[in-house]
Amino acid sequence: MKRKIAVITTSRADYSHLYWPLRDLSAHPQVHLNLVVLGSHLSPEFGHTIQEIERDGFPIAGRVECLLSSDSDVGMAKTIGVATLGLADLLGEMRPDILLLIADRYEMLAPASVALALRIPIAHIEGGEISEGAIDDAVRNALTKMSHVHFTSTEAAQRRVVALDEEAWRVHRAGAPSLDHLRRQTLYTREQLELRLGIQLQNPAILAAYHPVTIARNTVLEADALFAALASVEGQIIFCYPNADAGSRDLIERARSFVQTRKDAHLFVNLDVLTYWSLLRQMNGCLGNSSSGIMETPSLALPTVNVGLRQQGRERARNIINAAPDEDAICGAVRKAMSAEFRQSLQGMKNPYGDGYAAERIVQVLTTVPLGQELLMKRHGDKD
Repeated sequence: MKRKIAVITTSRADYSHLYWPLRDLSAHPQVHLNLVVLGSHLSPEFGHTIQEIERDGFPIAGRVECLLSSDSDVGMAKTIGVATLGLADLLGEMRPDILLLIADRYEMLAPASVALALRIPIAHIEGGEISEGAIDDAVRNALTKMSHVHFTSTEAAQRRVVALDEEAWRVHRAGAPSLDHLRRQTLYTREQLELRLGIQLQNPAILAAYHPVTIARNTVLEADALFAALASVEGQIIFCYPNADAGSRDLIERARSFVQTRKDAHLFVNLDVLTYWSLLRQMNGCLGNSSSGIMETPSLALPTVNVGLRQQGRERARNIINAAPDEDAICGAVRKAMSAEFRQSLQGMKNPYGDGYAAERIVQVLTTVPLGQELLMKRHGDKD
């Protein structure tokens, strides 16, 4: 019998990481794939990215409307509850052999909680990492302890998961699956990219990817310094939409206002994964607090300025320059990042987050790991 593997995707960000595992699972002769879509994928405000999934040809087994049209932490909490209600019925009917989750978005607590109650084993991608300035850090660790199979991006993350008293046979260092795009796809040329974006790329150009700092009471407090610094940065600025977190609407409005004051600034609601990677390759630098800046830019040796608290503690490659949420500090870090000397120093660097073969490793484990009670029942350090 085929293994029934359900996969949850809640946003454009996690879908870009899940694309190649999904592609390989869907092609595997011994797998029946059930893709469940929820969260901002179903929101027109955040680009209605379910359409991208449909264009990619993945059959969608379930849709759960759960994202409240809200800009508050209460809205985030209610989203978890609404998602839990919808997923209880859906997963209760589906009963997959394994449920695959990724990363650390707060709404992932809903499928994990439902799967726990329904005794559905959970496999989790990208556990063991650290981001002390976001609630994602606690979510990630909670998902690790609720999961039965673990796929980490780095060796250090693998050690952290084992240190959380997870049995070593359950923990696999696969790498970050988003890096598989560079190995398995051909990126757009500069001319093709300009046609897709409808703009002419300039030199220098910086990608700004900035999200609310969800550990803070005021999730956009650091944004004042960021936008003040951007106002004095020379060159083209290209903004990506923030995550659907408390404070995202504030950041969107600030970005829109910024773009209206500068002809060389642009804001994009949603970029499909191939366009995004192609854009990264054409940039002179990256600025913000996105995990993409930490995990993906090293593969392109792209100078990146990481601002503030959000990614504090996360393992970094040498292309990352940390900057306090202060206008002068950010401007100084940007000057360093854009210098020829710094760019030259990055030649030959490696990305600690993987080598582009994550999907194959993930699928191999998911299709061979023992099922049933052996997988569900975890044993701990002092085993009798």
